[in-house]
Amino acid sequence: IMQKKRLMGDTKHFCPVSLKENFVLYPALQEHAAKYKEKIYYFSTSKYRDKFLKNPEEYVAHNKPLQAPPLRVCLLGIHGAGKTTCARQIADKLGIFHIQFEEYLQELILPKTKRKVGPSFDEDHEDDNKIPDELEDFSQTMTKTETEKSKQVI
Repeated sequence: IMQKKRLMGDTKHFCPVSLKENFVLYPALQEHAAKYKEKIYYFSTSKYRDKFLKNPEEYVAHNKPLQAPPLRVCLLGIHGAGKTTCARQIADKLGIFHIQFEEYLQELILPKTKRKVGPSFDEDHEDDNKIPDELEDFSQTMTKTETEKSKQVI
């Protein structure tokens, strides 16, 4: 038996209300479906379905297709792997903007804490290049004995 083909709405299996209002392709559910102009539209929530039914012309494509949400890319990797370099090259080639998440967080945190936060900004790291006192004494002792040996050789 041949089944009648379903005519899906412009956004297929994605919610047209979340696309229009939030600019996000959010998966829709069959439980929240509505029919408009012989096409079936699916929605992520019943609230969005009701919103669509109040003013459907606002959420359907008229002369041109609905605009897709912008491209979002997330690069993950270990410290020093080249994520920032790759991200900047990708952004330049695709004509999109680049956000470095760590710098963005610092901008949000700085007004509240009045200082930068993180392992690279901790006060404990200022002493990393300093030689501990025990080793300081040892290195001075070594240089004195080396100096005495070189005097004996001369």
